[in-house]
This record gives sequence, structure tokens and C-alpha cells, in this order.
Amino acid sequence: MIFCYNKIMDILFNFDIMSFAKTAGYIGIFLVIFAESGLFFGFFLPGDSLLFTAGLLASGGFFHISTLVLLILGGAILGDQVGYWFGRKIGPKIFNKEDSFWFQKKHTERAENFYRMYGKKTIIFARFIPIIRTFAPILAGVGKMHYRTFLMYNIVGGVLWGAGVTFLGYFLGTLIPNAKDYLFPIIALIIFLSFLPPIISFIKNIKKQK
Repeated sequence: MIFCYNKIMDILFNFDIMSFAKTAGYIGIFLVIFAESGLFFGFFLPGDSLLFTAGLLASGGFFHISTLVLLILGGAILGDQVGYWFGRKIGPKIFNKEDSFWFQKKHTERAENFYRMYGKKTIIFARFIPIIRTFAPILAGVGKMHYRTFLMYNIVGGVLWGAGVTFLGYFLGTLIPNAKDYLFPIIALIIFLSFLPPIISFIKNIKKQK
């Protein structure tokens, strides 16, 4: 939880997400979404807030929304594919890896617990939860989930998350004048909502143990 808190604080107070999105451009956004979706060292990247901000910028004409969404979908789906095959090839060796900045066993444990709760649908639900969305496809590969099943859930989850959050930013930008002035509280809300499911799950587990 301390790691999660530090991640939120870094994003909110030390990182100008709008400037980053503008500087990164289409390719930079694609690479961030690709890395966070399936490369185990991409767990710290600001996927949710970047998608929303990019959509907001598209509403002002900085990005072309169709091109942006297609690239985001490509990054999200391809990233999960790489994560799946990484997990399938490396297998149990992942769990014997020592903790480091880039890899911590607690992250895979969280994803495992999520799998126990939601099964194959984890591939879809995990898209909306930071850290878990990075490790979910890797664990799907480790568990040798049937490839066609994984691909189907991967595409559905990628579309719901990648297009959904981006279009949310786009439509709010078109509906609310000067929406970028409210970017800080909106992103704070998105981050809060992203961590709400595991918090609820944690509380439920505590109650079950009593």
C-alpha cells in the first residue's frame, strides 16, 4: 500500500501529465501503453491518467481522436500479448526472481488473488487497476491459459479500457469548457476509482477472516 501511495503522490504532484502527453506524441503514448500493459517493468507508468489526458487534448485538436484511439488499442492489445508470451516462456522462473525496483513478488501475488476471484475475466477487469493490469497477462501465460481465450479477453479488455478512458477524456473535453483546468481533480478521481476494487476486496477478505 505504501508503494501505491507513493506512486499516486508522484503522479499528482511531481509529474505534468499534460506536458508529457504533448511531448511524447502518438508514438510515445503508444509505447507507454504497450509497456504498462504487459512488460513487468512498466507497472509504474501512468496509463489511466495518460489515456484520459490524451483524449482531453484530442478534444482540443492536439491529437486526431481516431488515430489516437487506434494507436492506444494497438499498444494495449500488443502489450498484453507480449506479457502473455513472456509468462508462457519464462513460466515459474518469474516467481523465483528476487525483489528489485523492477520486480516485486507482492505484485504477482495481488494479480494471483485477483485471478482467484474473477478467473479468466481478470484479463478484462485488471485493465482498470494499476499494477494488476501489468502482471495479469504474464500470469495468464504462466498458467497456460488457452491462447484463443486469452486473445478474446485481451481484445475486449483493451477496447473497453483503451478506447473507453480515452473517449471519456475526449467527450468531457468537448462538453465542459476549459476542462483542462479541472485535470488535477479528475485524474485524482480516476486514480482513486482505479484502486477502489482492490481496496474493497481487501476489506472483504478481512471481514471473512473475522
